[in-house]
Amino acid sequence: MHLSLTRIALLAALSTTASAWADDKTAIQGIWKLAAYEVEVQSSGEKFPPMGKNPSGYAIFTPQERVSFILTGDGRKAGKTAEEKAALLDTLVAYSGKYRIEGDKWITKVEVAWNPEWVGTEQSRTFKITDNRLQVLTPWRVMPNWADKGMTRSIVTFERSN
Repeated sequence: MHLSLTRIALLAALSTTASAWADDKTAIQGIWKLAAYEVEVQSSGEKFPPMGKNPSGYAIFTPQERVSFILTGDGRKAGKTAEEKAALLDTLVAYSGKYRIEGDKWITKVEVAWNPEWVGTEQSRTFKITDNRLQVLTPWRVMPNWADKGMTRSIVTFERSN
């Protein structure tokens, strides 16, 4: 009798865990509007808004496990010269591809990106959803947009959008 109760408890725990995993996978699906974006410098702990005080952007996660991610800097203006057009890359982060969820991480197999070095790579992001907010942390790395800062990580917060 005791063994049967243990088995029932174990099966109940496993089915609850599987349901929670499924809930986590679907919880990220939808359209998320950028609410805040800052970068933390590993060596100093300094935080700065790399794209100004009011950047814009979206992350879109589909049920077909495709993500599109774009962030643009505050106050972008169309470039007229080759130099001005090239400088616009400093206020842009964009990529898309198939994603998968592994625990508290989403991993994207990048198919297209603003930075050609990312195409064909896997980009991993830690995330947490609280109410209608999605907080995203990148791993520590040297970002091409501000390589002079050394090792940094992005802290990106989105709000669920309709």
